[in-house]
Amino acid sequence: MEKPPVRGPLCTRATLAAELRALGVRPGETLLVHSSLSALGWVAGGAVDVVHALLDVLGEDGTLVVPTHSGDNSDPAHWSSPAVPEEWWPELRASMPGYDPHTTRSFGVGTVPEVVRTWPGALRSGHPQTSFAALGPLAGRITSGHRPECRLGEHSPLARLEEAGARILLLGAGFDSCTAFHLAEYRVPGAEDRVEVGFAALTAGGGRAWVTVLDSPISSDDFELLGADYERDRPVPRGPVGAATCRLFPLTEAVAYAGRWLPVHRPPA
Repeated sequence: MEKPPVRGPLCTRATLAAELRALGVRPGETLLVHSSLSALGWVAGGAVDVVHALLDVLGEDGTLVVPTHSGDNSDPAHWSSPAVPEEWWPELRASMPGYDPHTTRSFGVGTVPEVVRTWPGALRSGHPQTSFAALGPLAGRITSGHRPECRLGEHSPLARLEEAGARILLLGAGFDSCTAFHLAEYRVPGAEDRVEVGFAALTAGGGRAWVTVLDSPISSDDFELLGADYERDRPVPRGPVGAATCRLFPLTEAVAYAGRWLPVHRPPA
């Protein structure tokens, strides 16, 4: 069977960097990137050269941050793609490897974050499910103190990115990937509710244990609608990077907008 033709355009490290600059990415800034490699077209050098291009534009004084979530480290009782037999659940909880920020692969966030995670000098936050990796002068500040009972709230890198005045780049990704909206979830009425969150973690003695904590409920089901309203009401720069239409906007502004939007569109039950 004949393979389908390659889809372009052809992107290189140099063309990606030029288009990122044209979009408005600045040297020295702190940038949270959500990405889709396939949306860009044919990238010579793949995800590695996407990271090179981002670092070229940010320069030595800039900090690159990506989500390196590992949502597969979770309670099998909640798995649905695929679901697993209930009789497996105890053994899966007992045998799942504990989260190690140095070796646990990211899951479900694309290939660019995995490249950043393994990049020389990268630092990664400590949450077993919702970690972030960072490169640059602010990497330690952004990734430290990520508490197990706070996936994406005040004790996560999102709050540190807010303090740093970071911007968000949706590099071929949609608003459904915009994790910063979750920070607003922790600040709206109902955030005091708690749900059980389970994962495998390393112990102080070098072993592993299944841990269950209480955390605020989170959902991204309506983030595309939230993002569309945000983009309608605020000037969000848009531009091409490769084949993708990309967006660049301040994290603080997006979180504030979501904080006003969520109580209206998610009224308390």
